[in-house]
Amino acid sequence: MSWLYLLLAGLLEIGWPVGLKLAQEPATRWLGISAAIGFMVASGFFLWLAQRDIPIGTAYAVWTGIGAVGTFMVGVMFFGDPTSLMRYFGVLLIVAGVIALKLAH
Repeated sequence: MSWLYLLLAGLLEIGWPVGLKLAQEPATRWLGISAAIGFMVASGFFLWLAQRDIPIGTAYAVWTGIGAVGTFMVGVMFFGDPTSLMRYFGVLLIVAGVIALKLAH
């Protein structure tokens, strides 16, 4: 169950940078800030649950990896963030690292 909590925490981790991005526009400033805070709290709660059974270093690395890759993909798909072969290679390395941590646990 801890790995499910960690996956959920990582997916929720994507929400707060998106909220902060939305907060850049005056029309969605307070909605974005509120969403960012809500996602931070929820993500932190599920990370806390996951750390009951998963070592802190592994949990944190997987959590940030899921958040980083997910935020990268959201940025590319919805906010027009730049892409390149090297950027995708970097994301692939993050994914490989997360998989290695899971397999080593």
